[in-house]
Amino acid sequence: MPQLLESDVQTKEVLDWKGVHLFHFMGSSCSQKTRIFLNLKGIDWKSHHVDVPAHENYGERYMGINPRGLVPALIHDGSVIIESNDILEHLETCFPDPPLIPVGLEQLAHDLLAQEDDLHLDLRALSMRYVFGPGAGKRSKDVLNQYQTSGSGTVQGESDSHKQVELEFFQDLVANDGITDAQVRQSAGRFKTAFNQLEARLETTDYLLGDSLSVLDIAWYIYGARLRDGGYPIAAEHPRVGAWFAKLDARPEFNREVQAPPPLVAAREAMHADQAQKGQSLAQVAGLRTT
Repeated sequence: MPQLLESDVQTKEVLDWKGVHLFHFMGSSCSQKTRIFLNLKGIDWKSHHVDVPAHENYGERYMGINPRGLVPALIHDGSVIIESNDILEHLETCFPDPPLIPVGLEQLAHDLLAQEDDLHLDLRALSMRYVFGPGAGKRSKDVLNQYQTSGSGTVQGESDSHKQVELEFFQDLVANDGITDAQVRQSAGRFKTAFNQLEARLETTDYLLGDSLSVLDIAWYIYGARLRDGGYPIAAEHPRVGAWFAKLDARPEFNREVQAPPPLVAAREAMHADQAQKGQSLAQVAGLRTT
């Protein structure tokens, strides 16, 4: 679990904070699932919003909290925990009621969350092209240099290679002038495989870990919402997943966390119409069903 050591944290003030504090961004998928989890648990938490589009997450203060520069980051009674799934497992341990990881299925939940996390860069790639649109995610050399040189560069006292993965993603984004068709097909194909596995799980249960809502449902709801917004035909390709998703999406505590401002929704719809006319929608490029 990436719970940071004091030596990893350069913004030392947070080490003295009491209670539960979340650094997050409204449009971040990992922040969204963490907020849903916190609110379903009824945990009292303090919000610290990070302006990711303005690269506030690359600033000295935030990089001093999370040396990976990602959101969310949790401060709990002075402990700094990064990576959203580790945050959720930590909160489940500290706040066990109501349970969101079934007793006896802790290891299974951990393993399945790890599989979900392995698709994070695929989600980001599809989001850049089909949710946020042209120019999304591109960072200038100065911004990337700031990111590279800020923060301790260590996690749990060890040199952290994760930052290099982040740098390479955004460097490739600039070099390729966006997300390529090959990347779309690869990432969408990985999600299709994952959704087919969820489809099989839902054949005999109402939720992904059994008959009650769990952390896995929260995590995959967020992925589903982002992919839906990008034009992935969830219900057409995976009917049981589509019905499961619709059930969760009807719940205000889920739906409100993934709502985009109306101007952004209108811009996205116009972009999708243009992409479809050119044969460049997500479904068209990835070879998915269009109806």
